[in-house]
Amino acid sequence: MSQYVLRRLMIAIPSLLGISVVLFVVLALAPGDPFGELATNPNVPPEVQAALRAKFGLDDPIYLRYLHWLNAMMHGDWGFSFVSRMDVDTLILQRLPATLYVIGSAQILALLIAIPVGVYAATKPYSIFDQIANTLAFIGFSLPTFFTGLLFILIFSVTLDWLPFVYSTDIKGTGIRWVFEMIRQAIMPVAVLGLFQAASMTRFVRSAMLDVIRLDYVTTARAKGLGQAKVIVKHVMRNAMIPVVTLIALQMPAVFGGAIVTEQIFRVPGIGSLLISSILSNDTPVVMAVTFVFACLVVLFNLIADVLYGWLDPRISLR
Repeated sequence: MSQYVLRRLMIAIPSLLGISVVLFVVLALAPGDPFGELATNPNVPPEVQAALRAKFGLDDPIYLRYLHWLNAMMHGDWGFSFVSRMDVDTLILQRLPATLYVIGSAQILALLIAIPVGVYAATKPYSIFDQIANTLAFIGFSLPTFFTGLLFILIFSVTLDWLPFVYSTDIKGTGIRWVFEMIRQAIMPVAVLGLFQAASMTRFVRSAMLDVIRLDYVTTARAKGLGQAKVIVKHVMRNAMIPVVTLIALQMPAVFGGAIVTEQIFRVPGIGSLLISSILSNDTPVVMAVTFVFACLVVLFNLIADVLYGWLDPRISLR
């Protein structure tokens, strides 16, 4: 198993390097200048502008700028934000917990809904429960997160006044009161992302279960006298979860994309909203760092999926 994980790590490292090259080249060739504000500021002398551009290497060739950036990243220096006037890594670490909190909670909610509903629908195909679950899954997957987010705000914030529609990091109170308010303000963004992911996962779990439940070894297990619950949990679910793990890993980019939209709607101070504001202000170091963090998280989740493959089916780790 350790050799299997090591092989996956050896694949992940070149992948991250390739992603960093593509991101850096695209951002370097994109229109806009991070020092554009200084160029139009009459209070900044031209020699100061030139000295700053030379300090940050903005006039160097692209390959030299990339090598300098890569070397700095490997030494823990993620650059300097020209807009926020602070180190990029400090800026991202301030925003990352909110994003991980919302995305992590949404994924847990999606799994808690999709797995039991999909499994039960597969054991009762074409029943009333199965038809209702499929209908709700189609509706949930068809509605984009920006629509459901606004709908939740209109219902639960404007009409019923149950939940706040603006996410705040400056909550008054301590102890249980602080925890309660944190959960309360995260309900809507987590629900918007979680229900959207649960809709597609439910359909996939049901399909994967139906593919496995008809196999001969499942029929043999039933013929031996094993109970339905034991057959489903021990013999069907473990094999059916392999394609589900693949789906979850491949959906992570979509989750982060949905998180960017959701953070804008609910004003969540995460790295998604940081990315949007940095793009609008041409803060290239922040844009590069945030997109690279997204890429690292996607590669990390794919690595976790590969490890789970080996746990679910030991034959995979031997290949």
